[in-house]
Amino acid sequence: MAHLGVADLTDIAQAAYGRELRDVARLHGGSKKGVYRMTLDDGTTGIAYVWRASEDYWPEHEYDPLFGNASGRDLFLTAHTTLSEAGACVPRLVLVDRDVIVVEDLGGEFLEKLLDHDTEALERLWDDLGAMHQRLSPRYGRPSALQPADAPPVPDVVLKRALAHLEACCERVPRIAAERERLETLLRQQHSVIEPRERYGLIHGELGPDHVLVADGRPVLIDIEGVMFFDVEWEHVFLELRFGPHYRPVPGLDPARLSLYRLAQYLSLVEGPLRLLDGDFPHRDAMLEIAEQNIERVLLC
Repeated sequence: MAHLGVADLTDIAQAAYGRELRDVARLHGGSKKGVYRMTLDDGTTGIAYVWRASEDYWPEHEYDPLFGNASGRDLFLTAHTTLSEAGACVPRLVLVDRDVIVVEDLGGEFLEKLLDHDTEALERLWDDLGAMHQRLSPRYGRPSALQPADAPPVPDVVLKRALAHLEACCERVPRIAAERERLETLLRQQHSVIEPRERYGLIHGELGPDHVLVADGRPVLIDIEGVMFFDVEWEHVFLELRFGPHYRPVPGLDPARLSLYRLAQYLSLVEGPLRLLDGDFPHRDAMLEIAEQNIERVLLC
């Protein structure tokens, strides 16, 4: 897949900063959008998010209507506004174009590299997330497209998605196929004991320490297009998985939801990476490692 260069983003840089573009570098990651650092002729830098078919590594796939293909300019803008209103820190917008958004380049460092010694930034992140999760809605879904009041309960949505992921995993991973009946029974049992709920918290949706920048001691959320109102246990399962010993549990979470959502996310983190590898995603070893780790987690459930 060819990456964008100076000629492709010259007009964007001019519109955003009124200066000449000297250099462009595509940053690591970005499986659904291109993330580029633009360096101007005076040394100023900015970050361009580019949503174009040429930047999307994911193979064609029929996405479910809720989780969908969580990418796109409009999703980013809605999430940016919603998170800001909730008190979370996000990069400042510099330019909004048809399929490109430019945000400030905060510099700083990813929290992933600071976990062992920047306890202040980590504590501020937990505080920000607590405030987000307390921002409630009577309906779940994307902030700009909440599901109707008579939509299936969140656990039903998760179960349906998890069963589809289980089927896909069985087609690719013989070790999971050998446990199919047990895993399907377990998913249904976990789902059967969940009590109804009528309020949903604001979640990031895919918050690992690689999706948090630390700038001037403040955690800044990035890759925000997956923001939605949902069961906060869904977020906590992912936080637990990605932050490991640095994760901070909170009281009041529903153990039944946590059990179902753990297995559902493990299955998703097998199915997704293996499907991504059907295309030409360049960081293949990393995706294989994610899939293998979660195969083991699935089998231990």
